[in-house]
Amino acid sequence: MGKHAELTKTKRSGSRTAAGRWKLEDAKARFSEVVRHAHEDGPQRVTVRGQDAVVVMSVEEFERLAPEKPRPPFLEFMEGLHLGALDLTREADHGRDVEL
Repeated sequence: MGKHAELTKTKRSGSRTAAGRWKLEDAKARFSEVVRHAHEDGPQRVTVRGQDAVVVMSVEEFERLAPEKPRPPFLEFMEGLHLGALDLTREADHGRDVEL
C-alpha cells in the first residue's frame, strides 16, 4: 500500500492508527468499525493507557492460529478424570411411611 493510500486510510478511520491500533474508548465507541477492519485488514490492537491490551481478529485468523484440539472419546475422557477412589455407593432406599 502506498504512502498516500495509507494516509487516506488513516484519515478515513479517524483515531485508528495506520498500524491498526485503537484507543480503548475509540474501539468501544466504534466497535463495528474495529470488527470490519479486523475482517478486511487483519488483526486490530486495542490500547489502554498507550499499552497494547487486546487484539480483535477474525474467527478465520483465530482458528488458523489456534486450531481446535480433537476431543477424546467419551470413555477415555471419563477414565481420565481418575474417579476410581470416589465412593458412589448409596444406602438402600426402603421408602417412607405415609399415612393414608
